[in-house]
Amino acid sequence: MSKIVVLGAGMVGKAIAIDLSKNHQVTSADIDEKSLKFLSENYPIHTVAVNLMHDEMIQNLVKDYDLVVSAVPGFMGYDVVRTVIEAGKNIVDISFMPEDFMDLNALAARQGVTAITDCGVAPGMPNLIAGYLNEIMEIESLEYVVGGLPQVRKYPFYYKAPFSPVDVIEEYTRPARFVEKGQAMVKPAMSEPELMHFDKVGTLEAFFTDGLRSLLHNLSHIPDMKEKTLRYPGHIHLIQALKTAGFFDKDPITINNTAIRPIDFTSKILINDWKLEPQEPDFTVMRITVKGQMEGKPRTVVYDLYDTWDPVEGLSSMARTTGFTATAHVELILQGKFTGKGVFPLELIGMDPDAYEFVLDYLQKRNVVYTQTDY
Repeated sequence: MSKIVVLGAGMVGKAIAIDLSKNHQVTSADIDEKSLKFLSENYPIHTVAVNLMHDEMIQNLVKDYDLVVSAVPGFMGYDVVRTVIEAGKNIVDISFMPEDFMDLNALAARQGVTAITDCGVAPGMPNLIAGYLNEIMEIESLEYVVGGLPQVRKYPFYYKAPFSPVDVIEEYTRPARFVEKGQAMVKPAMSEPELMHFDKVGTLEAFFTDGLRSLLHNLSHIPDMKEKTLRYPGHIHLIQALKTAGFFDKDPITINNTAIRPIDFTSKILINDWKLEPQEPDFTVMRITVKGQMEGKPRTVVYDLYDTWDPVEGLSSMARTTGFTATAHVELILQGKFTGKGVFPLELIGMDPDAYEFVLDYLQKRNVVYTQTDY
């Protein structure tokens, strides 16, 4: 039994702590005492109330643990990972930080630390699958679409966020990078919307977001790569209106002698409207399509995920699909199945077929099932 500390007790952080507590000694750390109380009263999880914005507090906290999981908002992610690496602790991170986490690779290698980053449902699982398929076929194109949505549509946004609204807004504003005919391309986020049908869901709208991230560098030989986010039709038009009107601006404006960033105001308003309630059913849908050549013959491999909330554990689907991907990789490290030193996004993990099989099996045991179809 290992000692693990989970930094962040939000919706996904809770799922991570709960899953790991079944086999390990787990501590959950957050500034939100209400979330911590829920965990300590319902599970064998120790809790610590701490402000994770302070590096010194993180350093003191993690020193007595075998491994750290970071489930903090994206704007905190880079500093938290850097601080944990400097403390010499292995870490699995899901924070979707805007910075390039590979800048920490040399530090992690010097410290003898294993840091697995972008370790969620997406980015995360498409990376793992791409890394695995890259070893057995010549990939010509990689495309995936993904979304986490409430089962019941509620006006006006038709959306609920398992993450901080700031992270979602970041996804809607960060320019989207992709690859077309071997050329690196950039388009505005939310561009090129298209309608797509999914049997268990119906019609959803897909649009460009910046989800390829490390794939652009580590699998740069693939001539066509793109990623799109899925939402209910109508959602993105409202978001585009807010963006155009300046609600996502980061430059402060002055109101009654008080300076405030529009994005902070917007996030504060949206956090209530977008909050996924504890017993509110949601689902996650993803389709990963990989085309190329295998043994001289054309091959198309499609992975489909459709997952719904767990009413028994009270865990949302997005918390499950993201959190359990992270805990699978925690077990990879703790069981000695992955021992590399440095920073590793999941395409580098997937290049090991044993690690790939381990993660998919781990998820399947938790009813997170990726259905593979070959053509």
